[in-house]
Amino acid sequence: MTAPLRFDHSRLAILSRPECLRLLGSVPLGRLVYTAGGLPAVRLVNFLVDADTIVFSTGQGDKFRAAERGDVVAFEADEVDLDRHLGWTVTAIGHLSVVSATEAAELRRTLPLHSWLPMENPQLVRVGVESVHGRRLVPWGARPRTGA
Repeated sequence: MTAPLRFDHSRLAILSRPECLRLLGSVPLGRLVYTAGGLPAVRLVNFLVDADTIVFSTGQGDKFRAAERGDVVAFEADEVDLDRHLGWTVTAIGHLSVVSATEAAELRRTLPLHSWLPMENPQLVRVGVESVHGRRLVPWGARPRTGA
């Protein structure tokens, strides 16, 4: 038996942590939100979910430096059906870190993780998901009449 849907004040269904991680793993692209030069930066990355971490390749630029510092970042992915006005969005928060060379070699052997961009000496980095939240826009008939 599935649990009844819970809704937020906007009448969006609130997703559980397991559902958020499952949905993150169902799409190939997401947005990394981090700080570069003291300002917010958002970059589109292709990624994989590995247990409760998000893993992707990067070059030696700002994202890699943020991982070396262990910066707190946000990661967002979503899927939207524009015709039916349905969809979901998930945001994960956690510390960015560099994956060690030994672990990166193992991950590359076991996960289908390939950068969509050509880059020299790509490095694997991960977001250790410390908190995650998501919302789903459900069909009109499944929404409560008033905010929860």
